[in-house]
Amino acid sequence: MVDTDVHDLDKCFEVVVKHVKAAGDVIRRRSELRQEYELKADDIDLVTQTDKQVEQMLMIGLAHAFPDHKFIAEEESSAGGSPKKLTNDPTWIIDPVDGTMNFVHSFPHSCISIGLVINKVTEIGVVYNPILEQFFTARRGQGALYNGRRIKVSGQRDLTKSLVTSEFGTTRDVEKMLVVNQNFAKLAAKVHGLRCLGSAALNMCMVALGAADANYEFGIHAWDVCAGDIIVREAGGVVIDPAGRKFDMMSRRVLAAATPELATEITKLITQYYPEPRDD
Repeated sequence: MVDTDVHDLDKCFEVVVKHVKAAGDVIRRRSELRQEYELKADDIDLVTQTDKQVEQMLMIGLAHAFPDHKFIAEEESSAGGSPKKLTNDPTWIIDPVDGTMNFVHSFPHSCISIGLVINKVTEIGVVYNPILEQFFTARRGQGALYNGRRIKVSGQRDLTKSLVTSEFGTTRDVEKMLVVNQNFAKLAAKVHGLRCLGSAALNMCMVALGAADANYEFGIHAWDVCAGDIIVREAGGVVIDPAGRKFDMMSRRVLAAATPELATEITKLITQYYPEPRDD
């Protein structure tokens, strides 16, 4: 077990904010033009040179400041580089451009998402959309902020009055899409509205902000939800497994909601799906 007290979390927060802001400048400069891209797992799972550059900027900057820290980063993990196993060691979990499809199309809803996990507990979360200047931060026990202003969830308990976010995801696996479409149909008949904005991390931040009341998704990865998890919880919301169990960041399943009551209503309604492989 790593002693959290020996880590200067104030310094960790200061350093990560500095590097995220710098990396955000790269995304902003390139956001107005449609981007060239490469394919990863399939024809809708995309990566750009910006994804790779931003990830390297963040890893190099953080490794210089904290040489004993580890990383779980999307593009290295996707390429079979850094190991995905989460240990008790201080670990930065990084998505350099969450919402790459949006970024490729110049749709201004993508972000850097990064969290610091120590002893498998998230201590810091930062989500930054540099195109619209949306900067979300949270530290364990210190609340959540949006552009420096404290935020809180909506407090909504009633599913019929809820705005819910989700995504189709980056795979069109037949079994998964059957579940996705079933759940959209089930929720569309019950909720105030459904939204698919193209970024898992920003969807979770909308719950923290009180702009959405719940978000669920199957098939996401640890780097999509690590920062969003602590931001939602520090804003007073709940983050659980979509079947009602304790949230497992490596399970590729998430349900965030404004209240436990709303989360429970959604778990009772939706069809479950268990993506393989897990992130660990």
